[in-house]
Amino acid sequence: MQLFNQLSIRTKLIVMLLVVSVCAMLASTYICSSAGKSILTEKVFNQLTSLRAAKTYQIKDYFETLNNHSQTLSEDLTVVVAMQEFKKAYGELEKSTVPADFDKTIYTYYKTEFISRLGRTNEGSPVLASYTPKTAAARYLQYHYTAANPNPVGKKLLLDNPGDASAYSKVHARYHPIFRNIVEKYGYYDMFLIDPEGTVVYTVFKETDFTTNFTNGPYKESNLASAIAATRQAKGIGYVKIVDFKPYSPSYNAPAAFIASPIFNGSQFIGILAFQLPVDKINNVMTDNKNWKQNGLGDSGETYLVGSDYLMRSASRFHIEDPKGHVKTLRSIGTNEKTVKKITEFKTTILLQEVQTKAVKEALFGKQGTQVINDYRDIPVLSSYAPLNIDGLKWVILAEIDVSEAYAPIQFFEKTALIGATVIIVLITVVAMWLTAIFVRPINNLIKSARKVGAGEFDAIVKSGSQDEFGDLAKSFNQTIDILRAKTQLIEQKNRENEALVLSIFSPAIAKRLKQGDREIADQISNVSVLFSDLHRFTKLTQTMSPQEVVSLLNELVTAFDEMTDKYGLEKIKTIGDGYMAVCGLSVPRLDNDKRTVDFALEMLSFVRRFNYEKGLHLDLEIGINSGDVVAGVIGKNKLLYDVWGDTVNIANRLKSACPPGAILVSQDVCSRLHNIYDFELFGEIQEPGKEKLVAWQLKSSQMTVSVREEKVYE
Repeated sequence: MQLFNQLSIRTKLIVMLLVVSVCAMLASTYICSSAGKSILTEKVFNQLTSLRAAKTYQIKDYFETLNNHSQTLSEDLTVVVAMQEFKKAYGELEKSTVPADFDKTIYTYYKTEFISRLGRTNEGSPVLASYTPKTAAARYLQYHYTAANPNPVGKKLLLDNPGDASAYSKVHARYHPIFRNIVEKYGYYDMFLIDPEGTVVYTVFKETDFTTNFTNGPYKESNLASAIAATRQAKGIGYVKIVDFKPYSPSYNAPAAFIASPIFNGSQFIGILAFQLPVDKINNVMTDNKNWKQNGLGDSGETYLVGSDYLMRSASRFHIEDPKGHVKTLRSIGTNEKTVKKITEFKTTILLQEVQTKAVKEALFGKQGTQVINDYRDIPVLSSYAPLNIDGLKWVILAEIDVSEAYAPIQFFEKTALIGATVIIVLITVVAMWLTAIFVRPINNLIKSARKVGAGEFDAIVKSGSQDEFGDLAKSFNQTIDILRAKTQLIEQKNRENEALVLSIFSPAIAKRLKQGDREIADQISNVSVLFSDLHRFTKLTQTMSPQEVVSLLNELVTAFDEMTDKYGLEKIKTIGDGYMAVCGLSVPRLDNDKRTVDFALEMLSFVRRFNYEKGLHLDLEIGINSGDVVAGVIGKNKLLYDVWGDTVNIANRLKSACPPGAILVSQDVCSRLHNIYDFELFGEIQEPGKEKLVAWQLKSSQMTVSVREEKVYE
């Protein structure tokens, strides 16, 4: 109050007018905003509820269609006769003798195609022997229709007749085109004919569940086994069993749901007809083929399904539109890293994204309604929810949109009202302020220039235009700015030089950590590939050359190798004389680090050969490659060095030391992972005093004649 009394009358009037104007503006804005928000909320909830109801009808209609179609086909005479003929032909094969080479082909297929893919998504390492077929009929049919099928995985259904002249193949050739057409026409993932004992005697897709017994086989705990068990208990025609989505091992743990119906011949139960349901159909219904905006859901609205286990049964809009951004959001809210990796691997949130929101919990208790809640991204949304009761399934359906988008019109209104009020206040005060502006103009100029300097604009200059004290103050300010500008430019130059020096020595990731002040850098890094190489005959060659020629020659080679590391995604660690060390998967994890390193080694050899031809030299490389875990870190205080240590590094060095000139030696681990891509031959055991024996494999010489297998861009 004392300060207010010291103000001039003109200033007091300006202040009072401003206070009255601001209070009136705030009151009117609050009243209008509250009323508008209430009306808008009701409108959005009505829209979401209508959309949710429409999607509920579509989903129920889709499952009713599946139910009717499955029931109708199970009673179709073609399916009944086919079930009998397939079962009979299958039984005849149980008495056959399976050649040993059939089993060998089956074993190879399971090991290279099935187990390797399943291992990437399975909890733990799958045991091959527990999945391979055991009976004569199963081994015979899996050989002809799966393992020896010339079509790739996912295209095995294209084979109608393998040409083995068996009764089964004759039956298969007659019915398979019909059933394949049903699967393709109606959008099923797969179709199964299963005998009363639970053995799959026919499938369209010929995955590893073909010929499997779901009563005692490797997939007896699957949801398809549950559907088969329930269907076997059916007492008459017209029964249909639907089982919920679960990870399905034959489909490499992708989400799968099934629908099954019994097949009767008269009153005799002769088998089961089952279909594997696609997730795409449900996603298309819930997203209207990704046309969210056309359905009035804007940029953040979506409809989706959640099961009783709180896991999604349809894909998240945010993962479909921006997978990387969605994964980043999941990590930011503390989602389990295993779940994040699975979502990235399967490229879907079905059976992976957990949704334990208040709306889902109430819907699972049979309630429906609308609320403002935090969704599975922990973002406030307007949610309309309801249970979705389908025989065999307990799901809920939700329609949601972000609060920020739903209330955007209210926010726009508030912003517009604020701008309008501000304009009025400005008009009220502009006349009174005009006279004072003339006097305080030099001060304002100085303040503006000071703000620019504070923002880093050191080219700001004050032009006073007067010869009084304000002019002297402006000159003094400009002189200070000149001094600051010169010092700032010098500091920036030194910083650029230091940053360039650090980047020339360390990788960008390590350089960033050093720049942030991290001086104790030490990391345990898993699954990297280490390459050591030496130039054979280089030392002898240097005895015939001048120092300048030696340095120039070595610099040309190392520069070429450095460029190759960028191409293949490796990091050079160091050079020691004519030795070169590089690592793949160090700063950036690589799933294919072994292959990248071998391709890099091949191009090194190819380059040296071209180099020899151009320079008239006889140099060669000795290269050792190993994969495993390493410790990486920066050592030293005044002279820093980034290096890696561990048995993985030592073994790569030993392989290099034992490598013949012009060859590539790899460890057992590298050979095991890449033997399907490259041809290796056993080099032998490397024994050194005081060290364990080391089994080395050599890349076959036939591959050394190719400079680069193919031009490939590594990302």
